[in-house]
Amino acid sequence: MVRMKFMNTEIDNFTMLETLDAIDDLIKKNKNAYVVTPNVDHIVQLERGGELREVYQNADLILADGKPLLWIAKWYGTPIKQKISGSDLFPLLCERASKKGHTMFFLGAAEGVAAKAAENLTQRYPGLQVVGTYSPPFGFEKDAVEMQKIENMIKDLNPQILIVGLGCPKQEKFILHNRKKLKVPISLGLGASLDFEAGKIKRAPAWMANYGFEWLFRITQDPKRMFKRYLIDDLKILRLIVKYK
Repeated sequence: MVRMKFMNTEIDNFTMLETLDAIDDLIKKNKNAYVVTPNVDHIVQLERGGELREVYQNADLILADGKPLLWIAKWYGTPIKQKISGSDLFPLLCERASKKGHTMFFLGAAEGVAAKAAENLTQRYPGLQVVGTYSPPFGFEKDAVEMQKIENMIKDLNPQILIVGLGCPKQEKFILHNRKKLKVPISLGLGASLDFEAGKIKRAPAWMANYGFEWLFRITQDPKRMFKRYLIDDLKILRLIVKYK
């Protein structure tokens, strides 16, 4: 494990290929592992403490999601090998699962989105086994009946990989509190990745992602929600960069 201290968390300093191999190893170990992909927003939220910090302390893989984190790490003199964003990792994980025979379950996003993502991905990667999808209603985490329904569904279908797309920190908290009951070898909280693969939200052009301008594209796609996140909340990272230098 190539884990390094980074700001208020730690990072597993892997390439994308090393990440996929590490996930394979965790599936073999079958110990209800989970993956988190910190970005600037996560680092800002982690500074406030609370349950998200507990999520990170118990995570089996912590992967740097976003060019700004790579720039900060380079400035600190502890470079991170590669940006491992959830939206880049997700299709590559599906491709590998199709070859290895690993089964998957998609949980999250708006009604019908997880199913559409599964349809698109199984067409792209023949042999991919998405054994189930479910888009729970708003507020499901406070509904005991709904939570039991989700638990029964996942346990009955017995996937090896669980993709949770509920947004941070809801998806991370869901995984932390339910992984032992669900008994899935590995779970990943991948935010908007289901929406991207379903074609509901457009991804930024590759050149924008490569130069660290993916946030600007996201604002144009959902200005009401993303403006505050990127241009108000996430600017708190500037103070934290200095604090952890």
